[in-house]
Amino acid sequence: MFTRTESFKEFIRYYPVVSVIVSIHIILYLVTSLPIFPNSLLLELLTGVNLYIWQGEIWRLVTPIFLHSGFSHVLFNSFSLVLFGPALERLLGRFRFTWVYLATGVSANLATLLIEPVTYIHLGASGAIFGLFGMYISLIVFRKHLLSKDNRQLITTIAVISIIMTFLQPNINIISHLFGFLSGFLIGALTLKKRA
Repeated sequence: MFTRTESFKEFIRYYPVVSVIVSIHIILYLVTSLPIFPNSLLLELLTGVNLYIWQGEIWRLVTPIFLHSGFSHVLFNSFSLVLFGPALERLLGRFRFTWVYLATGVSANLATLLIEPVTYIHLGASGAIFGLFGMYISLIVFRKHLLSKDNRQLITTIAVISIIMTFLQPNINIISHLFGFLSGFLIGALTLKKRA
């Protein structure tokens, strides 16, 4: 389930939403980071800045989901999405997967807006990725027959470790991680119970 054996072309064909999101991560990282694209203006326009959101720049609740602050940041989040996104895209379908990813990312950014200071600045896909973890935990709770026992144990372990690491690593948007996870779980609880 979490082992990738597809060729590059097969991966794109089987998991188009994950492929598009990762492509956006990489393109925006290159455009906003490499010296050949001196476009810090774009980064300034799209980053989550609580003050600007309060002033009406609502798009900043969405755009930070696709931005990253460095190579290791974009690599880790994109790798996490490639590892954990495909199974959910297959289980939920393309439309519902896209909706869950965006809804949990926006929920994480909205919680950041409401809880963090007005001067707080944030970016990264981790709120949405934690939303996927929350959705997986909902699957385990409400529709566990969709996942094997080994996969249930694996995803539970990874989710728990990821939440613990949230509190141990510096420069982490703790609010985004926690509320991304919580929103993913709640979306799962509301939608999966109805379909059971």
